[in-house]
Amino acid sequence: MDLASLKGIPLFESLSTKELREVAQRADEIDLAEGAELVRQGEFAYEFFVLLEGSAEVVRDGDCIAVLGSGDFLGEMGILGGATRNASVTATSQVRALVMSEQEFRSMAAVLPNVADRIRAACDRRAKTLEAPPAG
Repeated sequence: MDLASLKGIPLFESLSTKELREVAQRADEIDLAEGAELVRQGEFAYEFFVLLEGSAEVVRDGDCIAVLGSGDFLGEMGILGGATRNASVTATSQVRALVMSEQEFRSMAAVLPNVADRIRAACDRRAKTLEAPPAG
């Protein structure tokens, strides 16, 4: 995993080189073709993803609820909460992503609690957005 690529991700941009190496040690880089499914709604969560390049569509109950791009991450809600996936995510272009298993994520969180705290905060923000009544 290229440390410069990690440094370019907002989630990791403030990390030191040592901290970036910790993240890189625990993550794998994958390439996915357009149309590949990263996660499927209702399935158990085993991984956390960060899009390094490309885009993906988030669909819940048949409705597109978000479009993700470089720097966006997904899968954190399931692995932090031990829950099933609340949406499906499909690549809408060629995608290069960082993927970290739940076990590796927890290992990283023990060594880099500041990164885990950022991810937990993002998870909390997303959960509040999902709970908020529709505007209008």
